[in-house]
Amino acid sequence: MAEFAKRYGPWALVAGASEGIGAAFARDLARRGLDLVLVARRPEPLAQLQREIVDTFAVRVRCIALDLARDGAVAALDEQTADLDVGLVVYNAARAPRGEFLDSPLAEQLAVIDVNARGPLEMAHRFGRRLAARGAGGVVLLSSLTAFQGSPFVATYGATKAFLLALGEGLWFELAPRGVDVLVVCAGATRTPNYLRQRSSQGAPGELEPEPVAEEALAHLGAGPLLIPGRFNRFASQLMRRLLPRRTAIRLMGAQTRRLTARDAGEGGTT
Repeated sequence: MAEFAKRYGPWALVAGASEGIGAAFARDLARRGLDLVLVARRPEPLAQLQREIVDTFAVRVRCIALDLARDGAVAALDEQTADLDVGLVVYNAARAPRGEFLDSPLAEQLAVIDVNARGPLEMAHRFGRRLAARGAGGVVLLSSLTAFQGSPFVATYGATKAFLLALGEGLWFELAPRGVDVLVVCAGATRTPNYLRQRSSQGAPGELEPEPVAEEALAHLGAGPLLIPGRFNRFASQLMRRLLPRRTAIRLMGAQTRRLTARDAGEGGTT
């Protein structure tokens, strides 16, 4: 832990930290002795998480309530943390509306791109320069298993996660000589509060709690560009990518998301 804190501390920034995987990253990083900048749109969950972490771990926590979909959000975040020696950036923020592409407002699809693609790109650029200047640090980008094939009914979300995967793998190669480790985490079904609100009653195979996802990611940081947390998810991903025809993989994904979309519509709309 001392070596981790030396390389990636003293401050870590977690975007999308209010609950789920982001909150799990925050707790694990605090356990490792890093001070935290917690970023999310809603201030109340951030304040609650801040109290929990401060009461449990001997670290400092700064909360920044910020909507990463708005213009200038990442620039503002860069300015508000200019006085901190940030050594690790975790980008977990995401928008994931479900439904027919043509039935969803264009503004909503563009907001997905703002949060899921433009946000992490700008974050990696602005904070990547800071990390490269200090000669050490890390960037963790949260992608998804939807990155590996087209994902009907979450098409824009899946496309942004594919972009994030390609971006992170490219940066892994570029930034390594400058002392910066980059990792893309392609998470599968994870029991976050939002996922539990949306999933079917029987759930999905290979579901993980947020904590093992964060722990496995931080343990893998510096060991390669890509991590798929969970043995079942790694097996399923290999099956979908290597053995099934691409059209079959897309149809399987579409069948799953169609059921979830139909369930949302039956309950009065998407979440």
